[in-house]
Amino acid sequence: MRPMQDPLLQRSLKSVWHPCTQMQQHDTGALPLLPVARGEGPWLIGTDGQRWLDGISSWWVNLFGHCNPRINAALRDQLETLEHVLLAGCTHAPVVELAERLSVLTNGELGHCFFGSDGASATEIALKMSAHYWRNVGRPEKNRFLCLAGGYHGETMGALGVTDIAIFRDAYAPLIRAATVLPSPDSRNGPDAARAAADALAAHLEAHHSETAALIVEPLVQCAAGMAMHEPEYLRLARALCDRYEVHLICDEIAVGCGRTGTFFAHEQANIRPDFLCLSKGITGGYLPLSVVMTREAIYAAFLDDATARGFLHSHSYTGNPLACRAALATLDIFAQDNVLAANVALGDRIDARLRPLAGHPRVSHYRRRGMIFAFDVETDPGFGRRYYHTALQHGVLVRPIANTVYLMPPYTLDEASMDHLCNGVAKALEVALTP
Repeated sequence: MRPMQDPLLQRSLKSVWHPCTQMQQHDTGALPLLPVARGEGPWLIGTDGQRWLDGISSWWVNLFGHCNPRINAALRDQLETLEHVLLAGCTHAPVVELAERLSVLTNGELGHCFFGSDGASATEIALKMSAHYWRNVGRPEKNRFLCLAGGYHGETMGALGVTDIAIFRDAYAPLIRAATVLPSPDSRNGPDAARAAADALAAHLEAHHSETAALIVEPLVQCAAGMAMHEPEYLRLARALCDRYEVHLICDEIAVGCGRTGTFFAHEQANIRPDFLCLSKGITGGYLPLSVVMTREAIYAAFLDDATARGFLHSHSYTGNPLACRAALATLDIFAQDNVLAANVALGDRIDARLRPLAGHPRVSHYRRRGMIFAFDVETDPGFGRRYYHTALQHGVLVRPIANTVYLMPPYTLDEASMDHLCNGVAKALEVALTP
């Protein structure tokens, strides 16, 4: 690994507290920082010129490569007109156009967009909006939430309440109003996992629907649970149950939206619509923080009243930031102009053909793919993930396993050479990391 004498590394260790990190591992060099000087398409380039292919799209946000010229041009243009204005009492063209275009992508069924800053804030907004809706319609007792085992929806207090990842949640448990955790439809649990999970949901709702505001799910892929994939059948059954028992369905597509699972919205593969749809991460192409909560006309209408307190009084200073909205519009332009969803089918097939032989490795289990998400589990010791991360970097690939699950969520812009580099690096790193 890179020597710790790099000036950027030394300065960072003195001043920056990094997220999701035990900083002592950086301080001792057990987990060296990666000093990135610039990005170029799917590549990250270090301060000494070393290159790593960004196999996880920089935490799943960078859809069309670093320093994308079309998104860059849109942001330069927006900088010359309006960088920011408060959205309370004001409006502007980029936020209106983005809301309109997202609504069209839902065929107008989710016609109202509320803007936030990041994924966790989108979760908070959807939860608050659901409970406030029930209060406004005279059913304040409906204020409890349901989530799935292994689900992840962010790390703010409300989001942690519907998150079932112990390492994020347990330290703050005394501060959290926990949701009810129901079984996951994770396909690794067997061919009947989706229906069994739906049966558990049905039993719970039959007994507790009168106090339940909403069920929140990550459609098709529970990412932080180790890319736990499930069949669309679960979403169809959950939608029907939520309708029967008058419970909102929140689809958290923060990670799995924007084409990542093969359709623009993951829930489309079940031919359903949620009551609330949360988007973030790739919506700006990985450029700027932005999140969106989309909802139905009937929910929006329940907040209309002369009394201010019946309105949805949630905000932050940069809500609907024009620069972020313009980056999102440029991202949607690329989807439309390049027919990205169709192109991703072919791209994903080519990546899959290169990776699928790993399914035959004696230490690999549950090789799986959903759209442009690829994952496999490795049967080995608990220290494997860190060894694999180091080894992959040595082979010019940035990959961060989740425990013993190796996964890829690469940008949508790989060519044959970068695909070969990525897939070869993944395979070589596996062999080295498993070597005693």
